[in-house]
Order: sequence, then structure tokens, then C-alpha cells
Amino acid sequence: MTPAIKLAKQRGLDYQLHEYRHDNSATSYGLEAAEKLGVTAAQVFKTLVVATEAGALAVAIVPVDTTLNFKKMAKALSCKKVQMADPKKVARSTGYVLGGVSPLGQKKQLPSVIDSSAQDQPTIYVSAGRRGLEIELPPLQLAEIIDARFEAITDS
Repeated sequence: MTPAIKLAKQRGLDYQLHEYRHDNSATSYGLEAAEKLGVTAAQVFKTLVVATEAGALAVAIVPVDTTLNFKKMAKALSCKKVQMADPKKVARSTGYVLGGVSPLGQKKQLPSVIDSSAQDQPTIYVSAGRRGLEIELPPLQLAEIIDARFEAITDS
């Protein structure tokens, strides 16, 4: 059981787990999840960790078929600039490996922003803490549990 699942159980979230056989040759973990679970890419969200110019880490949760807009993310965080965080720092800070980073149950909960498109979905899928395992839950519950806010942070 991953820390994400433990947190969902402890907090009594309205969630469902979805497991699929992960293909190591998949080029996009998120698109693979959407395809194997038979849901639209707009419902499956990837968890990206960014670093501010000051070195602080933050989480961007965006649909798997979109691209994070760094300027919009920086504005959402009230800083000048962000870039993708170093994978080693991501693993140390969240406790998860790339491709399995969950917004839930991180070692240290990082400031988080969820793309506003999530509000158009009754439920969204995010990583449950390992490749091949997704957790489906209402976006408002996710935002509440990780103290995130909704902002338009993608290029779409």
C-alpha cells in the first residue's frame, strides 16, 4: 500500500483504485494510463514537480495530454520563473519515483496547483504512488486534502 492510498483511506476520501500492467517501453506514463483504463486523456492528470528560481519545489497537476506553461505556473506561485525540478530532489522530497509521483501522501506536502480544467470533470485520475496504479477521486476532494488551488497553468 502506497502513502497515497494510506492517506486516502485515513481521510475517508471518495476514491477508487485502478491498476493496469505498466509497459516499460511506454513513452508517456499518463497517456498509457488513459489508454489502458479506457478513459479520456482529459481525465488523467500527471503530477509534475517544478523548482522556483529560489530553489523551492512545488507541484503542478495537469492533464496528461497538455503541456505545463512555466510562465502561468510561476504566476500561480507568485514567483518569476519555474523549471522542472531535478529528479533526485523530486524523489527525496516526495518519496516517489518519476512516473509514479502522486500528489497525495508526499513525504513533505509541497505547494500544489491543479489545472482549472479539472473542475470540468466529476472525477480525475492521478498516480496512486507507483507506475501502473491510478487513484480516481473528485477534483475538489484532491484540492482540499493537499491544500491546492485551481489555476489555468497549461498551454491549451
